[in-house]
Amino acid sequence: MHISIADLADGAADAPPLDGDGAVRDPLAVVELAPADAAVAGRAARRARDCDRLLVGVGSGDPALVRALDVTLTTAADAGRESVAVDDPAERAAALRDAAERSPQAALVLRDVLRTTEGLDVPAALDVESYAYSTLLGGAEFARWLASRGPRLLPSDVKDPVLLARDGDVLSITLNRPQRRNAYGRQLRDALVDGLRLALLDDGIARVVLDGAGPVFCSGGDLDEFGTAPDLATAHFVRTRGGAGRLIHRLGPRVEVRVQGSCVGAGVELPAFAGRVAAAADATFRLPEVAMGLIPGAGGTVSLPRRIGRWRTLYLALAGEPVDARTALGWGLVDAVLP
Repeated sequence: MHISIADLADGAADAPPLDGDGAVRDPLAVVELAPADAAVAGRAARRARDCDRLLVGVGSGDPALVRALDVTLTTAADAGRESVAVDDPAERAAALRDAAERSPQAALVLRDVLRTTEGLDVPAALDVESYAYSTLLGGAEFARWLASRGPRLLPSDVKDPVLLARDGDVLSITLNRPQRRNAYGRQLRDALVDGLRLALLDDGIARVVLDGAGPVFCSGGDLDEFGTAPDLATAHFVRTRGGAGRLIHRLGPRVEVRVQGSCVGAGVELPAFAGRVAAAADATFRLPEVAMGLIPGAGGTVSLPRRIGRWRTLYLALAGEPVDARTALGWGLVDAVLP
């Protein structure tokens, strides 16, 4: 669906998003941006805020309208956080539309979560993310992805999935499963949470430095564990009360995360809660969950928007493609790129 600003103002994107069987149709509309009458742009912005579809702008237009859209693609290098600068906005818009059509439920849930949690405090926003994630775990899109992978053996436990070392008032925490690219699986997650709780309980720890052993900081959730939770409600409480995101948020400015290599899923989401993120020059950042029928579930719909805005967060998650360290620095996803 391609529409103009006038079309949007007149309700062209407001058709019911479900067919008679409850399946999502036309989950994403591309809005061609151009100079427009202020009254028309204002009506379009109001329609956009109430729309049930993803709205992707192409070009440049009225700032209030651009803020009301879900993301805008432009060639302008100095685009604000509501926009993403790309070489070919029309091609990128088509790629986002295709991604939304492959996983329409996940794409729309992602959009709704990002808009809903924008004004919430972090703990409440994490709960909303997790409720949505559990919903999608029970959906057909995730079931399709899981079936395509076939049965997998659960990863074996190791002796030291996380290493702790203290030097004065500095606690170093190192993810230590390089053979699994430091995947955020059950054992590593629990050990990381223990280390973060230690930092919260010990007033003598002024600074926490989190890094990962090997060439990759963290490759995201351990895919061999996906779909193994005993039930969706338990999965929700493990993600929120047993996850690392809330703890890193509580530690806030005391935490520095040093990342390298391919940072995927939780490997992007958790560092974004920290007070400072330093990236090696080879670091890349990717959110692959929508293609799996899911949304980021380690806190990424909460941590990333607070650094880069909901618009670029949606782009990262829907595109599912990596951004490099320099782009991440320009967006504010990381605070420094190390030589």
